Amino acid sequence: MNPADKPHAPATERNRDAILEVLADHFGHPARILEIGSGTGQHALHFAQTLPHLHWQCSDRAERLEGIRLWLAEGALPNTPLPLELDVTGPWPDQRFDAVFSANTLHIMSWPEVEAMFAELGRSLEADGKLLIYGPFNYHGAFTSDSNREFDRSLRAEDPR
Repeated sequence: MNPADKPHAPATERNRDAILEVLADHFGHPARILEIGSGTGQHALHFAQTLPHLHWQCSDRAERLEGIRLWLAEGALPNTPLPLELDVTGPWPDQRFDAVFSANTLHIMSWPEVEAMFAELGRSLEADGKLLIYGPFNYHGAFTSDSNREFDRSLRAEDPR
């Protein structure tokens, strides 16, 4: 893949600062973060640049890794190692993290994938570890905003699982 052709997710530009604010509130100290479903890698680059005390470990399915590598190479940051291949239903890294972060993943995963992810979290998080989830949630079957409804629709069109 040509660096000029690296993947781009416009939603990342819209939500990254709101997410960054929460990350900064929770992690004013060095921490090891595992990102599940890093997608394009844009979030990782933005968060790792702005919060250099965080060791940001990207992960995703094999077909996404090349695009993530391109974004990480652009930043060439010491706190962003190469992304890990991770399908939540398969083997997880044999290491523990201070937090697991995932954005816009759970609602497009199958139920068995969600169950597999939560089953592994206890083995991957430190005893006082944190789980941070961002996505277009709904309560009692209703989205919290029209933009969340539209974003959910666009994600499902991209990955209909």
